[in-house]
Amino acid sequence: MLKVANLSLAYGDAQALDDVSFEVAEGEIVALVGANGAGKSSLIRAIAGMERPAAGTITYRGTEITGWPSHKVCEIGIGQVAEGRQVFPSLTVLENLELGAMLRRARAGEARNLDRVYTLFPRLAERRGQAAGTLSGGEQQMLAIGRCLMGEPELIMFDEPSLGLAPTIVQEVLKTIRQLNADGLSVVLVEQNVALSLKIAGHGYVLENGRMAMTGSGADLLNDDRVRQAYLGL
Repeated sequence: MLKVANLSLAYGDAQALDDVSFEVAEGEIVALVGANGAGKSSLIRAIAGMERPAAGTITYRGTEITGWPSHKVCEIGIGQVAEGRQVFPSLTVLENLELGAMLRRARAGEARNLDRVYTLFPRLAERRGQAAGTLSGGEQQMLAIGRCLMGEPELIMFDEPSLGLAPTIVQEVLKTIRQLNADGLSVVLVEQNVALSLKIAGHGYVLENGRMAMTGSGADLLNDDRVRQAYLGL
């Protein structure tokens, strides 16, 4: 479904990604894990069209999309739930969700998708007229996911969805990601919480200093001594 091949990206003299390759199959949850600064968010931003790679290719459903602008990437079905949630704080919950439906691919299904979001997150329905900036961190994460769903993506990239959330809320978010995957969405999950992400991922990749260091099934990586020592403190 998604194939990244030999991707390199630099910010000035700083090499963020160096010859990175990975793939996402249809209906799969793929985890990208690694320490802070490993290049995970840079990779997501390159796929989303927010950064232009210096080398390599990004292919989605057989079409090369390397260097496409973000709005075109969204229109072909790739959604992103950004790190830090990035809701519009002065707009209401409903207004934030409506912004997610501005893509051409999603306009006809806006009412259906809004019902889907409210069913998935009843608290958003209760707070539909409330300013997004007054929501709790967990509710804002629900809103960020809901806004992405309003664009009818076929693949969603989650960038650090557990960041800054209480453990019980993190479990809710991961449960939601599993549910969306069960409903047919493909998922790229970028997480510093290695244990949580590998537990739900069919396949995982470990980024270190902008390079792919390891790959394997989520279960195999979770049980790998190198991963356990480096990221789990075991």
